[in-house]
Amino acid sequence: MELVEDIVIVGAGIAGLTTALGLHRLGIRSLVLESHDSLRITGFALAIWTNAWKALDAVGISESLRRRHTRLLGVMTTSTVSGLPTAETQFSAAGTQRDHHEVRCVQRKILMETLVNELPSGTIKFSSKVVSIEQSGNLKLIHLSDGSILKAKVLLGCDGVNSAVAKWLGFKAPAFVGRFAVRGSVYNENGHGFEPTLFEFIGEGFRSGFVACDDKTMYWFATFSTSMSNQEMEESPAKVKQFVLSKLGKVADDFKAVVRDTELENLSLAPLRFRHPWDILWGRTSKSNVCVAGDAFHPMTPDIGQGGCAALEDGVILARCLGEALRDKQGIRSEEYRRIEMGLKNYAKERRWRAFELISTAYMVGYIQTSNGKILSFLRNKVLGGFFARQQLKLASFDCGRLTTS
Repeated sequence: MELVEDIVIVGAGIAGLTTALGLHRLGIRSLVLESHDSLRITGFALAIWTNAWKALDAVGISESLRRRHTRLLGVMTTSTVSGLPTAETQFSAAGTQRDHHEVRCVQRKILMETLVNELPSGTIKFSSKVVSIEQSGNLKLIHLSDGSILKAKVLLGCDGVNSAVAKWLGFKAPAFVGRFAVRGSVYNENGHGFEPTLFEFIGEGFRSGFVACDDKTMYWFATFSTSMSNQEMEESPAKVKQFVLSKLGKVADDFKAVVRDTELENLSLAPLRFRHPWDILWGRTSKSNVCVAGDAFHPMTPDIGQGGCAALEDGVILARCLGEALRDKQGIRSEEYRRIEMGLKNYAKERRWRAFELISTAYMVGYIQTSNGKILSFLRNKVLGGFFARQQLKLASFDCGRLTTS
């Protein structure tokens, strides 16, 4: 059976849903294909920096998220070896570029459900795994695992690090950086009692962080390289939990208690992968009526907290570029396809250097923060802490703009 759709978005993640919502705000219908039978809520929470709040403002869902999540005042970095602070940055320091920075730790489930609730019924088609993509004139034939075929005028790949669309465009598989990330979440009905600050702990090749989402929910993460095999860790979350606790060193007991109180089902482990920055510059982000966004485009390590933020930016800019291409509904069909191709090229051009900068910075920050060498450790603790914080705020100053240019 063949069905015809104007715009098909592969992947109901942050980038895919934001793109669909942006198009919906512009009066353009799209169909989102999700390979799973329900929304994928992995990772528990994510940092939403100033740049991402501008994207959420653009698609009209920022206020409901603000009401449910605590605004953070700053970040405190502490050595796990000495137990002493090495850097502190306030997000609202008077007289600096940080005056207007807004940072909150948003629960992923709430973000995803908020995006979905704003979309028209029937926008998402679950259990729809893409197995192959073919060219058919100006259309793309999308073959699904259930045997059905979709004909699409526009194909947008927002299908994560293992993207079928990115593979079709010629991108190589993302590379493993040699580190893993553990993420956890704890809910305390009586309140957790932590200040609205991002607490980071770094030392001996191990980095962890603890941050409040709201008055009752704490989110924590850790990144590290390990001698344990990936399979061994996946099969024993309890071992992973004990490994994290063993690496916290002189971290205060109340933070260690957050890890101890985390139920194993509220703990996730993932290898960290990224796309080489030169692949972003030389690879094809778009081709004719196909392009990629989010992790399908620029998978990066989580060391600057910009992965989800960049996906939100992508969604707004992609919807705007595609909306401008489809604005004239009276043109002849061949002209419409040319406009679509140019719209996606404009999106790719606008995002290429931004993605390059984010991937490169995240990789270098992660490499230095988890280094156990004496020289890098000294520089990190004495010099680079403040530099990293300033760089994060610089990256968070980006403005993706509105959905329309008029």
